[in-house]
Amino acid sequence: MTSATEAVNKKAVASAFSRAAASYDSVAVLQREVGEHLLGMGMHHPGKTVLDAGCGTGYFSRRWRELGKQVTALDLAAGMLAFACQQQAANHYLLADIENIPLPSASVDISFSSLALQWCSDLPRALAELHRVTLPGGLILFSTLAEGTLHELGDAWQQVDGERHVNAFLPLTQIANACHSYRHHMESAWQTLTYPDVMTLMRSLKGIGATHLHQGREAGLLSRQRLAALQAAYVCQHGQYPLSYHLVYGVIYRD
Repeated sequence: MTSATEAVNKKAVASAFSRAAASYDSVAVLQREVGEHLLGMGMHHPGKTVLDAGCGTGYFSRRWRELGKQVTALDLAAGMLAFACQQQAANHYLLADIENIPLPSASVDISFSSLALQWCSDLPRALAELHRVTLPGGLILFSTLAEGTLHELGDAWQQVDGERHVNAFLPLTQIANACHSYRHHMESAWQTLTYPDVMTLMRSLKGIGATHLHQGREAGLLSRQRLAALQAAYVCQHGQYPLSYHLVYGVIYRD
């Protein structure tokens, strides 16, 4: 998900997440917490079929299957989808973009997408696709990231070289506007993770594939000298280095 002036490099996104497939689950603490909260918002729906859109390693595909659902796992990253398949996370697998879902209209009861929509170029189109493939009476459950996410990292890079080197995320008002034409519920929250040093923080981001991707990969971003400069510029609180996420949770009711 981007600002109006910054385009998503889908090839870079797919490559970064494919590279992160093996390491993702070991560092995806926030992603699991967010996904569990989102799952809880719809787990009592009686529908039997689920689309996990942006399935990643298939962690939540497996969670839905544990609840007795038939799951189709979709991801843009071939490496992630292959990992999910190896784990037998879902019943069916689709290598595809959320903005162009290769499923018939009204084909699943629940469309679930946790922390994937921020990598879409066009949020209204992505939500329209999730709405299209969901049966009347069904739910679209999504979580995403809003403006302000990773602001500590962006502020530190700004001091180092005048560039923020973090992805741009949509303002909360723009996310709300994308939901406006649907009957929906939306809530937002902030969550901050802390790290003992900036190297650990950056390795954590790399481990989940969340490097600066909207314009492609940054060459030489993590040289020793630049990391030292980044750590010197980074805000430190009680010996810890914070990294904040502006989280948005949404439920769209498919009328």
